[in-house]
Amino acid sequence: MMRIILCCAAGMSTSMLVNKMKSEVQKRDLDIFIDAVPVSEFERIINDADVVLLGPQVQYEIARLTELAKPLGKPVAVIDMMDYGTMRGDKVLDKALTLVAS
Repeated sequence: MMRIILCCAAGMSTSMLVNKMKSEVQKRDLDIFIDAVPVSEFERIINDADVVLLGPQVQYEIARLTELAKPLGKPVAVIDMMDYGTMRGDKVLDKALTLVAS
């Protein structure tokens, strides 16, 4: 099972996006776990994640978090602001799947 983790400032603003992504996972009949956590939990969750996507509001953390994830071979990326703002769960899921496949 693939694990996608979304990180934002408090782990709450991404909850709606997580629900949209979960709906898309069901439509596509995929075996993927998706969760949202505060960025402060990154070091605790990185070992269990296959990919971590950051909310645009914490994009300033991308360099630091990428460095932490790099030795583990875990991709970290920022969610597109438009996809985040309009809750495009399908687009965000596609981004995560592309990152894992790379």
